[in-house]
Amino acid sequence: MTYPTSHAPNSNTLSNSALDGKLPQRLFSRREVILPGNDILWRIERGVVRTLTWTEEGTFITLGYWGAGDLIGHPLSRINPYQIECLTSVEVSIVPPSLWSQEVNALLSHIQQAEKLLSVVHRKPISLRLWQFLVWLSEKFGRDVEQGKLIDLHITHQEMAEVLNTTRVTVTRLLHQFVEEGTLLRHKRSIILRLPNKLIRA
Repeated sequence: MTYPTSHAPNSNTLSNSALDGKLPQRLFSRREVILPGNDILWRIERGVVRTLTWTEEGTFITLGYWGAGDLIGHPLSRINPYQIECLTSVEVSIVPPSLWSQEVNALLSHIQQAEKLLSVVHRKPISLRLWQFLVWLSEKFGRDVEQGKLIDLHITHQEMAEVLNTTRVTVTRLLHQFVEEGTLLRHKRSIILRLPNKLIRA
């Protein structure tokens, strides 16, 4: 199961642009797919993407959520299939292999974020897993508002379920539970977390 893809950039063009001291940039629309070339990394300048794969049965598995300053691309993963989906409008710079050595901090950040998300999705019970995933999103994409921390990213219940290896129904039920407990507020299509708060739940 795949989405429509965009054309991969030409390596020679990238090398020439890099020599000129200016990285080529691309713009993508929400839900558009960035084609993951084998010798290309993309640095996100603006917007949010998720990387994902899927099983033979067509079940999506989210590998990560990435925002401004993050490096993404198939060279950072050995997983096939591998796809980059834009969750917002996105602007990226194309980083050729000749410049990867200059991106050590971004590469280390990629590893650290991937491991943090991996640790979250293995938490039990599922209520703790969902809560800590929301905290992770708030740390990466959140901004302070009067009521708490607003997650400045629209993510569906189904997408949360795909990350956390559970069902959409379970995610919906637990989000309602968090609202009733007063630890989560709804703001239009966004979520506000009431932090600080105990992260361990029964």
